[in-house]
Amino acid sequence: MVWMCLTWAAGWAVAGLLIGVTSLVTPFLPWDAFFRVFDAPLPALGMPAFIGGGLFSIVIGFAERRSRFEDLSLGRFAAWGAAAGLLLSLVPAAMVAVGLASLNRPEYGLWKLTALISGPLTLLGAVSGVASLHLARMTRLWKTLLLQLLASE
Repeated sequence: MVWMCLTWAAGWAVAGLLIGVTSLVTPFLPWDAFFRVFDAPLPALGMPAFIGGGLFSIVIGFAERRSRFEDLSLGRFAAWGAAAGLLLSLVPAAMVAVGLASLNRPEYGLWKLTALISGPLTLLGAVSGVASLHLARMTRLWKTLLLQLLASE
């Protein structure tokens, strides 16, 4: 689970940097709407991604507990990643509801902001789910190749 959390955090921090670079290269696009909602430094996307990686691990653990790793498809990982991203979009609303956070822009309303962030977080979750499966398969392949190499010596 920790590996998944750190992987998602690193990936989303890089995605945040890419958003920043893209906004500088394409200033003619309407970036103002994004930056009005997300007013933190862009690599800070890694912080919610850490939580999203944990949610993804929990979702995969429950949903795929009886499946073998080889049976898992990219589509299913994308769907579970999207579900984790959607769950992640509810975390700020839950924090406001229990008094652990407050709205930075109360004029927008809690549910409107939640709906606004749910799209990008769901998309990032789906992409991260697919990337997680690719990384896990590559890691398994390299581990197998390394063990075969060591066994042949």
